Amino acid sequence: MSSKSRVPLAALAPASPHLVAHRAMLAESARLGPIADLACGRGRQAIAAARWGLPVVGVDRNPQFLRELLERSRDLALPIECVLSDLEAPSPLPLTPGSCGAVLVFRFLFRPLAPLIEGLLAPGGLLLYETFTLAQADREGGPNNPAFLLAPGELARLFPGLETLACTEGAATACLAARKPR
Repeated sequence: MSSKSRVPLAALAPASPHLVAHRAMLAESARLGPIADLACGRGRQAIAAARWGLPVVGVDRNPQFLRELLERSRDLALPIECVLSDLEAPSPLPLTPGSCGAVLVFRFLFRPLAPLIEGLLAPGGLLLYETFTLAQADREGGPNNPAFLLAPGELARLFPGLETLACTEGAATACLAARKPR
């Protein structure tokens, strides 16, 4: 792929404030295993975590996005592995249960995946999740299909086996930081 076809690193939006706010906890959790960034897209969160020196596995169904992420990670010597997988397919997740120190999920919602996400975490592992709420449907620029939007208070309820550390709901998104018991 030519450099002209790639999205420049500077064109990527900065990491989510939710990710940045939990940087220290994420670094601590990375000692338990790699950080899985599910539905990583072009790698906005994966690149940020890898720049902090953390090992990241980016998982997405878009091969072009993963190629761009892999090239960027190589150019910057960042510890990112890329895995092609459709997280909405009935096949199992391409990661070993209990192997992840942390799981990141940003701007993606597929409710049947919630128990599998919990299962990926090692004991003491961290989940950082941020996605759109039903309130987003009234705004321009985001999803409006209710299947991909959270109801009020729903995010923490999707992960009953995790200890909620922080959960916030704004005008368009909900954020969760939760830990798997040791």
